[in-house]
Amino acid sequence: MSGVRRSTVADVMSTPAVAVGPDASFAEVAALLYTAAVRAVPVQDGDGRLLGVVSEADLLVTAERGAPQESGHRWRPRHIRYPGPVGKAGAATAAALMTTPVHSVRADVTVAAAARTMREHRLSWMPVLDDGDRIVGVVSRSDLLTVFLRDDAAIRDEVVEEVLGRTLLVDPARVAVSVAEGVVTLTGELDTRADTVAAVQAVTGLEGVVGVHDRLSHRVDERLADARVAPFY
Repeated sequence: MSGVRRSTVADVMSTPAVAVGPDASFAEVAALLYTAAVRAVPVQDGDGRLLGVVSEADLLVTAERGAPQESGHRWRPRHIRYPGPVGKAGAATAAALMTTPVHSVRADVTVAAAARTMREHRLSWMPVLDDGDRIVGVVSRSDLLTVFLRDDAAIRDEVVEEVLGRTLLVDPARVAVSVAEGVVTLTGELDTRADTVAAVQAVTGLEGVVGVHDRLSHRVDERLADARVAPFY
């Protein structure tokens, strides 16, 4: 389905990315987290390449060990799976505070693939990198969910034109398509059972589709037509 919409991370990510250099001080990182209203920031080198991430949790570890500033929230973002204790006693720069390695995503990756990565690794956000490993933005769970804000009319047009018209080569007049709050209802008759299954699967995979009500029937069940009964001797 070449005409089917497939949003990429670049379409939904937040830019520009709020980031710090490795020499940023504890106080500078803490101030940025507060003023930018974020809970973690990427650390980048002079060329914009990702080095690691500093989060509120990283600051807290240092704060609890006698750093001059304290953070009042005990929260750990899910941008990374920590292999062990984080933070260092007396850490004073982003380079010393940061956690690495970091899960990241390419800007040209589809929203569906990015969502799968976040779910599998229990992430709340990821830095977005270009082909040169430079930070070009950040993407969060809420960013990925924006694909479900598509207008119902736009979803219906895609079902009729792309799924029925171009993929299944079905006369759209044979299937009534209605969409309400992202839920698609398909009503009508197709030639084979395989056609109905393909239609439902294709519609289910469209961006913005929350669910599919399958009210399709078929003229021929090819499973029965292909059945062969062994002769008796």
